[in-house]
Amino acid sequence: HYFVLKAGGVAGVCVDLILFPLDTVKTRLQSPQGFRKAGGFRGIYAGVPSTAIGSFPNAAAFFITYENVKSVLPHGSSSYLSPATHMVAASLGEVVACLIRVPSEVIKQRAQVSPSSSTLRILSHTLYHEGIQGLYRGYKSTVLREIPFSLVQFPLWESLKDLWSWKQGHVVDSWQSAVCGAFAGGFAAAVTTPLDVAKTRIMLAKAGSSNASGNVLAALGGIWRTQGLSGLFAGVVPRMAAISLGGFIFLGTYEKTRQLLL
Repeated sequence: HYFVLKAGGVAGVCVDLILFPLDTVKTRLQSPQGFRKAGGFRGIYAGVPSTAIGSFPNAAAFFITYENVKSVLPHGSSSYLSPATHMVAASLGEVVACLIRVPSEVIKQRAQVSPSSSTLRILSHTLYHEGIQGLYRGYKSTVLREIPFSLVQFPLWESLKDLWSWKQGHVVDSWQSAVCGAFAGGFAAAVTTPLDVAKTRIMLAKAGSSNASGNVLAALGGIWRTQGLSGLFAGVVPRMAAISLGGFIFLGTYEKTRQLLL
């Protein structure tokens, strides 16, 4: 499991740092004050220290949980239960990984929309005004975004790999696995964008405001009323691009690192 941890962690860090500018653009498109006021294309690496610190443990936590749960649950190539196994494993992986991801994400997003403040200043400001709870604001909405995302991405990734393997008569190479990962990720990203927008609004909401309570349905309702469909799908293009590329690099690096280490 040490190998899995290392493979997942290395892959996670690579992706997060390479695709950070796309993520910043997405956050600013989704922010309540709008793209230009949130910084436009300036300070595109604002909040990167928070990601750099959270990335490895977050990815490692996900994969350790994912692989462990998969090994405990019934699965086999012939089993019709295998998509369900992947779904349960991915969902539990997200719940655990979010314990690390959410604080890092809250600080990162707040830094992305106020590029003049340092990550450390934002961290101390959040702790001072909202305590540890402030760092976990949006935990529910993040899990609510990640679980449907995983439920779409992982089974789709596994079935695309199976299909490709079956077509060519041998198991997919790591680059083919990565291509499947990119497709699965891009599709899952598009479908779950409204949940992502809601999560961003909740994390960026001023303490004490209605969105700060973390109610996802209320946040979605508010966006729908004020901005309609375009508001719910704000940032969909950079999100799909980041996640497709991310899926490609992440799942490719993960398979490759795993082959090298095992």
